[in-house]
Amino acid sequence: MEFDFLIIGAGSAGCVVANRLSADAGSSVGLLEAGGPDNYPWIHIPVGYFKTMGNPRTDWCYKTEPDPGLNNRSLDWPRGKTLGGSSSINGLLYVRGQPQDFNHWRQLGNSGWSWEDVLPLFKRSESWEGQDDGIRGQEGPLTVSRNRVNRGIVDAWLAAAVAAGHKWTDDYNQEDQEGVGYFQMTMKGGRRCSSAVAYLNPVKHRKNLTVLTRAHTQRIIIKDGKAVGAEVRINGDVKIIHARKEIILCTGAIGSPQLLMLSGIGDGNELQDHGIKTRYNLPGVGKNLQDHLQVRPIYKCDASTINTEKQNPLKLLGMAFQYAAMRSGPMAMAASLGTGFLKTHPDLETPDIQYHIQPFSADKIADGAHKFSAFTASVCQLRPESRGSISLKSSKSEDYPVIRPNYLSTKTDCDTIVAGLKITRSICQHEPVSSLITEEYEPGDAVEKNNYDSLLNWAREHGTTIYHPVGTCKMGNDAMAVVDDKLRVNGVSNLRVADASIMPTITSGNTNAPSIMIGEKLSDMVLATYKK
Repeated sequence: MEFDFLIIGAGSAGCVVANRLSADAGSSVGLLEAGGPDNYPWIHIPVGYFKTMGNPRTDWCYKTEPDPGLNNRSLDWPRGKTLGGSSSINGLLYVRGQPQDFNHWRQLGNSGWSWEDVLPLFKRSESWEGQDDGIRGQEGPLTVSRNRVNRGIVDAWLAAAVAAGHKWTDDYNQEDQEGVGYFQMTMKGGRRCSSAVAYLNPVKHRKNLTVLTRAHTQRIIIKDGKAVGAEVRINGDVKIIHARKEIILCTGAIGSPQLLMLSGIGDGNELQDHGIKTRYNLPGVGKNLQDHLQVRPIYKCDASTINTEKQNPLKLLGMAFQYAAMRSGPMAMAASLGTGFLKTHPDLETPDIQYHIQPFSADKIADGAHKFSAFTASVCQLRPESRGSISLKSSKSEDYPVIRPNYLSTKTDCDTIVAGLKITRSICQHEPVSSLITEEYEPGDAVEKNNYDSLLNWAREHGTTIYHPVGTCKMGNDAMAVVDDKLRVNGVSNLRVADASIMPTITSGNTNAPSIMIGEKLSDMVLATYKK
């Protein structure tokens, strides 16, 4: 097989690139996805992330190395393994980030990536059901909807946050992110609007677009410094697929650096350790790993929550009927309903923590909800300083890479997570939520209210990923940069990367929306190259 453009990875960005490049009928486009088709029903039911995360059918089920910053605990790191990638198993939450995030990328020397540059791409990608105010888009393929599920305990927490002195926001995706309010969701008609649903399904019958699932790319073939094809395992057979113009990696912050290293692009000393011939010595591949670490205070309460409602067979049946008949109710609920972007210090320019308020609680999502009525007030640091790495375990593509997040390895990160916990406790002491709380289940009375060391140790014992790994093929022009500001891999022609791995620094919020924007940006740059 041979295509003009070969896209590896049909995730948040890959589906965008496939759509935009195949719009040119004169170009042939191949899209490879190592996972299967997105025909598993739970993918499309919003609350289905309970069934897709931790499920080998739809999740790569990665696991980190024991992390010193988390008292040597290992974490599960879900990543989507199906058409749509992680946008098919995530919590459906839509957050662009702060304008300052992208202006910082530009300040690092990445021309064309300022807020002014990327705002038109965010607008082009989305169909926002709210007000047309010049900042939001209303004609894009990705449906972004307002919250339609009201839960009293979430409403009470948000009101308590306002009573505690934090401001309200109707739309955190405006240029000022600060405030508490309701999450926006990638949902259409009560069903998940993944990148595959938004970008791939409407165009998958184009004659110049070929989509191959269960096609696991083992390495990129490089000849004379040029990417010319890929070695791909399809149904047990290894095939060579050629690219006449370009190969575009969209396999995410774990998959993209792994595939580059397997192809001989990376730190030459590390590649040599695995018997891989160095095609281009690029020491930044797999470095600069960043993620949002969340801590999850849980409060038992008198109010009705999903925890107890799920235990009532009649209510459970009612939920199913409500969703089947009207595509509404708890089964049409995103992973979180309420959010907040707040500052831990008043002298900060922009928020540095984010909340995910959930009308349920669980030790792990895959384990199901607790048996008692409770809500979760998860808080994460938006701009961590800690940096981790992805490295090879072996030269075999089927062997998962070594993931070292290196959480809570700087004083700023430790200070911010402790401050977030203190702010959470402060909000929960305000009405109307305080009178609904019967007990602080986590961290609980054993963790002293304002003791820094106790709170930090609890965070190390209980903190977990909020599923936002980025940065491992960072964009830039320094010695550790992997791609330039056109997303071209340094030292190898006809090879680009377009996914969350190219972020030099993590965005302030959930990373699916920026990943889709990156796909839009890459598409424009590729099309502009070949129009010339």
